[in-house]
Amino acid sequence: MSMASLLPFFLLLLLSSVADAQPSPGYRPSSSIAPIRFFDGYATLWGAQHQSISQDQLSATIWLDKSSGSGFKSKRSYRSGYFGASIKLQGGYTAGVNTAFYLSNDQAYPGFHDEVDMELLGNVAGKPYVLQTNVYVRGSGDGRRLVGREMRFHLWFDPTAGFHHYAILWNPDEIVFFVDDVPIRQYTKKIEATFPQREMWIYSSIWDASSWATENGRYKVDYHYQPFVSSFTDLKIRDGLMSPSGNGANSRGLSPQQSNAMKWAQNNYMIYYYCQDNTKDHSLTPEC
Repeated sequence: MSMASLLPFFLLLLLSSVADAQPSPGYRPSSSIAPIRFFDGYATLWGAQHQSISQDQLSATIWLDKSSGSGFKSKRSYRSGYFGASIKLQGGYTAGVNTAFYLSNDQAYPGFHDEVDMELLGNVAGKPYVLQTNVYVRGSGDGRRLVGREMRFHLWFDPTAGFHHYAILWNPDEIVFFVDDVPIRQYTKKIEATFPQREMWIYSSIWDASSWATENGRYKVDYHYQPFVSSFTDLKIRDGLMSPSGNGANSRGLSPQQSNAMKWAQNNYMIYYYCQDNTKDHSLTPEC
């Protein structure tokens, strides 16, 4: 086959590669916030023996084995703000393992709590991690009906090869989930009852979620592969209102460039959206 005949094929590959490349969101909120030392913002919540803090307190490593997982929690609560961490995950067989970075007030309002989740769900070797985002409002469990608002993604990079930044921006009328400053989901307040408004704390944890995390519980944690290790660095907290687009503290919503980046992420990497799930009772999620 001549080079001339191969040229269209190579052009197609090049265009496909460009189309799949991560678009620039235009504004990178994480770059405007300095990292904090671990003990300035957080305290160990459980599994202290499964946790290691770097000498400079800028990094934390937590792990899960058959005896325990581990978690840490912010020292104080917040009513709005930007909360982020760079996370590196373990490769290989990680089915059933849940590495979570989230906001919650479960300990203050047990059985009637709010929660905003970013959960990195492990998988069998050779299959990608799943990033699940979720919003609970005033109750999940303890006899109440579980009303999750899940949106799940595959990632456009290998989360085990290096650190990537995961963040939640929470304002009184919108929540934006970011991955490497690309907004992947925007959840806005359409109805008071469907939006979290009480104070929440920031949590990070690694735990055994075998009952549901990987293909609805089909694959469980296999402790032959223990320990399962997740590393955190570049911990960031900014209290108070913050524009997701960088257009001033009182500015709401995404810029056109950010909106296009979010469409790219959802069109190419979203694998589940609760509003599109016909098996759900959408009377419980009127925002759909």
